[in-house]
Amino acid sequence: MSEADRIRLWHMIEAAEQAGRFVAGRTRDDLDTDPMLLFALVRAIEVVGEAASQISPETRQVSPEVPWKAIVGMRNRIVHAYWDIDPDILWKTVTARLPSLLPQLRNLLARSEDPR
Repeated sequence: MSEADRIRLWHMIEAAEQAGRFVAGRTRDDLDTDPMLLFALVRAIEVVGEAASQISPETRQVSPEVPWKAIVGMRNRIVHAYWDIDPDILWKTVTARLPSLLPQLRNLLARSEDPR
């Protein structure tokens, strides 16, 4: 794996972990009353998706368990239709999908650092 891909994986992991910290102790209703939380989660998802879009085809090919197309697609949706973000989808992404994505990303990064 290239150094650029490792860096992008770190960016994805860091943004996903930060999103998890943002929602710790919060509820879905908080998205309706806290615009800063909404903005922070949107930005975190945007970073995850942008970094994913920069991952090489070779790395994507060796990690088909990662839903690359869906990650990039969500980023594109958020960026290009920013006025029409569904808070329910955003909340589910951050609270259900990112936690299951993180082990996949960490595993991929660990495999890239294995000297074997």
